[in-house]
Amino acid sequence: MSDFLTAIGLGGLDLGVLSLILLVVIIVLTAFLIVLWKRVQNLTARCDRFMRGNSGASLEQDIDRIYEDNINLKRAMKAEQSYIDDIYYRLESVFQRVGIIKYDAFHQMGGKLSYALALLDQNNNGFVLNSVHSVDGCYTYVKQVKRGKSDVDLGKEEQIALNRALGLAEESAEEENAQ
Repeated sequence: MSDFLTAIGLGGLDLGVLSLILLVVIIVLTAFLIVLWKRVQNLTARCDRFMRGNSGASLEQDIDRIYEDNINLKRAMKAEQSYIDDIYYRLESVFQRVGIIKYDAFHQMGGKLSYALALLDQNNNGFVLNSVHSVDGCYTYVKQVKRGKSDVDLGKEEQIALNRALGLAEESAEEENAQ
């Protein structure tokens, strides 16, 4: 054996030291083996808990069903998104902003039966409806609003209603009393 150690370049090494080194290596490898064996046991236990009551084939079928459900959900989500986009598109033209003011058009003649009503969509397009009540009857006027502005001059009450619809004026007792 001494010739072998000499041939590999360890001829000057004592066999007792070599045996001690090999013993330490064996102990370290045994410790690693024990650690790995424990990990395999834990993994096996987890796998057994996961597979409890199911065969491997049924687990594969379950995974396939989950995959198919996922694909179906993605398709449904795309379809729902197109419906939602359509709703948002339609909502742009729906009246979303409202401003109204009641007033007495002829001061003490007919009470506060007259009103100005502003109806605007998301882009501040719409109209102002002014209904004037008098002893003789009721007259209604409509003025178109584009981007928050009217191309026709607005009366005082009509402007207040438009400002309320635009969120520029809050309802206050002072405005109501000024009428």
